[in-house]
Amino acid sequence: MYLIKSPLLLKWYYPSLVWHKTRKDKVIYLTFDDGPIPDVTDFVLKTLKVFNAKATFFCIGDNIFKHPAVFERVKAAGHQIGNHTFNHLKGWKTADQTYVQNIAKCQELTQSHLFRPPYGRIKKSQIKEVKRLFPKIQIIMWDILSGDFDLELSPENCYKNVIKHTENGSIIVFHDSLKAFDRLQYALPRVLQYLQEQGYRFATL
Repeated sequence: MYLIKSPLLLKWYYPSLVWHKTRKDKVIYLTFDDGPIPDVTDFVLKTLKVFNAKATFFCIGDNIFKHPAVFERVKAAGHQIGNHTFNHLKGWKTADQTYVQNIAKCQELTQSHLFRPPYGRIKKSQIKEVKRLFPKIQIIMWDILSGDFDLELSPENCYKNVIKHTENGSIIVFHDSLKAFDRLQYALPRVLQYLQEQGYRFATL
């Protein structure tokens, strides 16, 4: 069970986290979680280039370690890098010390001012500890989840999830992962084309 549009209750409960950007400007913030992955991340980079779009990649440290050349291609293309822990840990099921140590291990590779908790699961105690240890880091959530990770979701409905809910300042989540690739490959170019035709531009966080 997951929600496509982040509910107001969650935003109220976690007010220090970033759920979207200003609603005043026609700017969209595409984000990609779980890479870098050969072929999948490269597909994303090529697609973004076609539309002259910039995005933010929340990378898993272990994947950076395994695929450094792909990681370097993301940076060379002018996209923003974010920290997504070293081992894709779920905060709700992880001790605070273990969690922040895993973030720190990933931070050695990303050197980023952005962090996104895997699965969107993070305890308030972990938020407090992250902000204490990494005072310059912003914790980034989202207001639209594409659902591309859902094996039961059709590629067309993945596309519709995004265009139905997007508004000014939306932070949108896709995944540059093997699991998501079928839906990502279909939805991403169509989302970019549709939103560009609506007058949106795409920026990094």
